[in-house]
Amino acid sequence: MKFFIDTANLEQIKEAQDMGILDGVTTNPSLMAKEGITGTDNIMKHYVNICKLVDGDVSAEVIATDFDGMVREGEALAELHDQIVVKLPMIKDGIKACKYFSDKGVKTNMTLVFSAGQALLAAKAGATYVSPFIGRLDDISTDGLNLIAEIRMIYDNYEFETEILAASVRHTMHVIDCAKLGADVMTGPLSSITGLLNHPLTDIGLEKFLADFKKGN
Repeated sequence: MKFFIDTANLEQIKEAQDMGILDGVTTNPSLMAKEGITGTDNIMKHYVNICKLVDGDVSAEVIATDFDGMVREGEALAELHDQIVVKLPMIKDGIKACKYFSDKGVKTNMTLVFSAGQALLAAKAGATYVSPFIGRLDDISTDGLNLIAEIRMIYDNYEFETEILAASVRHTMHVIDCAKLGADVMTGPLSSITGLLNHPLTDIGLEKFLADFKKGN
């Protein structure tokens, strides 16, 4: 399973990269605004700065909701760096734009996916990644993990190459459960990744080892 971090915070991205387990980054206009990054030029520069920190794919989201606008914005984003993946909304024109970019060899990430049918359309359009938002489904008392399982089954049935990018991951058990179900990628906050380190028996064991070492010296 690939680990992406869902943020525009350079310090958090660097921390995850320094751990040696980071495979990429996803971000969006809301995450950019959270870091105080506003204005097209500043946002574009920030995407490049993110690409310089990591080795893998960096999803950069379009703002437009019409085909021509998505193509125009997507082409500008793709020109920034060869690690950029154009992130498109799961709407009719988004699917059209996905097909357009896929035919040109530009990587795409179909976002705001909430159903297996949407994921099927994304794969048919040649999406590199499809992003089912499991946390947001959980928020409305719907089983987000079941959606991952449904998409995995459909993709395996027809050998689609589109990767399942489990998004809106909120905590460590989301990560583990998505790994069990065969999601190709997870993206979430740094805490969902570093939280995997935690176990009380590890802490107790290490404390005992160190205490025993001190006794012998």
